[in-house]
Amino acid sequence: MPNSKSWRLLTLSLILAVWQSAAAQRNELTIEGTRFLLNGKPFPFTGISFFNAIYNPAFNKSPADRKRWLEKFRRYGINVLRVWAQWDNGRGFVDSSPTTTLYHPDGSLRMEHVNRLKDIIQAADEQGMVIELALFSQESYYANIRLGQPESDRAVAAITSELLPYRNVVIQIWNELSDRVVDHVKTVKSVDAKRLVTNSPGFAGVLGDDKQNNALDFLTPHTSRQNAGRHWEVAPQEIAYLLKRYRKPVVDDEPARNGTPKYGGPKEATHPHDQMVQIYQIWQLGGYIIYHHDMFQTGYNTPAVPPSGIPDPDFNPYHKAVLDYIVLRQRYMNESAQPTPNR
Repeated sequence: MPNSKSWRLLTLSLILAVWQSAAAQRNELTIEGTRFLLNGKPFPFTGISFFNAIYNPAFNKSPADRKRWLEKFRRYGINVLRVWAQWDNGRGFVDSSPTTTLYHPDGSLRMEHVNRLKDIIQAADEQGMVIELALFSQESYYANIRLGQPESDRAVAAITSELLPYRNVVIQIWNELSDRVVDHVKTVKSVDAKRLVTNSPGFAGVLGDDKQNNALDFLTPHTSRQNAGRHWEVAPQEIAYLLKRYRKPVVDDEPARNGTPKYGGPKEATHPHDQMVQIYQIWQLGGYIIYHHDMFQTGYNTPAVPPSGIPDPDFNPYHKAVLDYIVLRQRYMNESAQPTPNR
C-alpha cells in the first residue's frame, strides 16, 4: 500500500491533471441540425483566413501580442481563424518555407510547430474563438510536397491525438482537394469520436460528392467566384442546395474576393459590396462565412500584404469595409432562419 505521502502526491497530481483538462476544455463546439453551438448556445461561426498563423513571427512574438491580435479580430466580429498545418508550398506566400509544416516526411510531427499551434488554440479559447485547422493543402500536393498513404495516416492520427484536450478546434482534411477524405475522417474519429471534421473538396464551385459530404460533420465548400458571373447570386444558391440536401451546417469557406488573379483572384476590379451582398445572402439562408482576402499571397514588402504578415483588419480600406459590415452580423441576420435554441 502507498504511504500517506505517496497518496498526497497522487492526489495532487490528479487534481492538477483535472485542472489542466478543465482549462484546456473551456469551450466546446458542437452541432445541432444546421447550426453550431458553443457550450450549448448558438455560435455565429464567422471566420477569417489566417493560413500562416502558426508560422508568423509577429503574431507569435509573445502571449501578449497574440492576445492583442485575437482581441482585434473579435472587435471586427471574427470568432474563427482558418489556419493551415501545411504552409510549405513554394509560391512565395508570407512565412512559407519547406519546414513550415506540422509534418516530417515520415508522418511524424514537428513538435515545435505543434506546440505553437496549441498556444494559439489556448489563446483563442480564452477569447471564445474557434480554430479551423486545414491538415493538408492542394498547393503543396500539386507541387509534389505530399505524404504517402501510410505517412499521411500516421500524421492524421498523431495530430488528432495531440488535439484531444482542445474542444474549440475543428479539423478540415484538405484545402481544395478530395484525396482519401473518408479514410482520413475515419482515422480522426477512431482517435477522437467527438472531433468535428470537414473538408474543402476542391476549387471554387466544387461542392463535394455524396460519399464525403455524408461522412463529414459540416461542409466547407469554396463557392463559385467571379468566373461564374454574379457570384453574390450563384454562391448563395450553392449554399442553399447543400443546406437542403445534407441538413448540416454549411460554411462559405473561401468565397469570392479581391486580389491577385495569379492564385484564384478576380481578373477584374471588384467592390467590397460584392462581398457584403454575398455574406448577407449566406446569413439569411442560415449559413456561415469565412472572409477570404489577399493579405498573404504576394509576400512581404508588397502593397497587398501588411508589414506584420497578419491579416490586419485595419490595413486595407477594402477589407476594413467588409469587416465593418461583418461586425454588424446580428443586425442583418435573419434569426428566423435558425432553429430555436433548446431551453
